[in-house]
Amino acid sequence: MNYPLTNVPERPAKPRQKGITMVMDKGLSLRQVEDFIEVAGVHTDIVKLGWATSHVTPKLKEKLALYRSAGIPTYFGGTLFEAFIIRDQFADYQRVLDQYGMEYAEVSDGSIEIEHDKKCEFIRELSKQVTVISEVGSKDAAKIFAPYKWIKLMQAELEAGSWKVIAEAREGGNVGIYRGSGEVREGLVDEILTQIPEETIIWEAPQKEQQVWFIKLIGTNVNLGNIAPAEVIPLETIRLGLRGDTFDYFLNQGK
Repeated sequence: MNYPLTNVPERPAKPRQKGITMVMDKGLSLRQVEDFIEVAGVHTDIVKLGWATSHVTPKLKEKLALYRSAGIPTYFGGTLFEAFIIRDQFADYQRVLDQYGMEYAEVSDGSIEIEHDKKCEFIRELSKQVTVISEVGSKDAAKIFAPYKWIKLMQAELEAGSWKVIAEAREGGNVGIYRGSGEVREGLVDEILTQIPEETIIWEAPQKEQQVWFIKLIGTNVNLGNIAPAEVIPLETIRLGLRGDTFDYFLNQGK
């Protein structure tokens, strides 16, 4: 930090298991990645190349090398995994991970239907090769899962070898753990947290109001994902009680 302030919440040093900020890169250029790293790299724990953008991104290896040189892990969005699976190309997907030196992979079923036992098999197999992050929830707003099902799916995927489970919200933050308006399904989140350790969940929270809600519920070091590159610094100030949304929250906690 640039100067001392008292009563500022502590953030663990990277690499960290809690307080993760996962950023979504939807097609940044190499120069934009360099600028992003200069400004926000210190606050970024991992970058997802959204959905299947890696398939059409020019100079992909060069982009990945920039992130790697800054010590920021990357992974391809789960939709790319699904695109390979629906075409019966799992082995090809594994080769792509090796080809690009990927150390993380996302396993999801938000766009296609995969038997959950089979999804867990993919997690187990990939976890021998990379660190697996799996995603629970559908991208289809019409598919509403009961809390017990979210819990059951998350537990099974963690047991299968997932490092973290992502609570689906899409890039817009309007499905899965949110209503179409972007409002948090509070009862669902509360139920999930009765059974699933909060440090094992990455909550997709692209909207500021959603970030504030989770920080107030779980604390400074909640894991948040699908953060836009330009929102990393603003999010860090929210985590530290240095933006109006949480300005009094941590001061009051310290009294």
